[in-house]
Amino acid sequence: MFYLFITCLIILIMFFCLYSILPTIIIRKFKLGIIKNTNAAGVALTFDDGPNPKYTPELLDLLKKYGVKASFFVVGSKVEKYPEIIERMSKEGHTIGIHHFKHISSWMLSPLHLKKQLIKTEKAIEKYSNQNVHFYRPPWGHFNIFTLLLSRKYQIVMWSNIFGDWKVQTCKKSLLDNLRASPRKNSILLLHDCGTTMGADEEAPAYMMKNLEVFLKECQKQTQFITLKDLHLQEQQ
Repeated sequence: MFYLFITCLIILIMFFCLYSILPTIIIRKFKLGIIKNTNAAGVALTFDDGPNPKYTPELLDLLKKYGVKASFFVVGSKVEKYPEIIERMSKEGHTIGIHHFKHISSWMLSPLHLKKQLIKTEKAIEKYSNQNVHFYRPPWGHFNIFTLLLSRKYQIVMWSNIFGDWKVQTCKKSLLDNLRASPRKNSILLLHDCGTTMGADEEAPAYMMKNLEVFLKECQKQTQFITLKDLHLQEQQ
């Protein structure tokens, strides 16, 4: 009985690795069907995990203050809960993409459930933003063996720079320096406007925005900020 248990456990672990971990490593290492940088001489600011009722409106105020357009990868269930924030994002010229209906890893999703996550989030975004959805970023950058097939209608956008800004201490110690050190062209920067996801500090977005404002103030005259929608339109021309 013990040996049967061990055998089943080994088979289960192997299946999980083949279904999720190995595809993630291969896709990200060889950039299969994803983009991690842009071809434009500018910086694409992107934000994950929102909308958050407290921090996302504050972030939109900050971006408006400096005339910056950004891209938001949103959680569909939060879109339905805070539709007025999505409406504002769209009206102010930001691009909105899919970040699953629930903030759940693709490693834990069957093909059917992954497809539902994409469809439900797309419908929620289109309902409240009047935008066609072109972009997708899976939570934690996790893929499974079916992700590229099931998400083929979207452009999967990863990042060139990630900062660990979901932790307050990281924001305090290193975020500003790392933002300053990031490339001023061809780059996709990943930040977070919600701190309620697993492993995040709830107040982290407040500290992120303090650093982001300094960064925007310092580089507003030297740096061009672009949205993913701008890149998509350029590719179509």
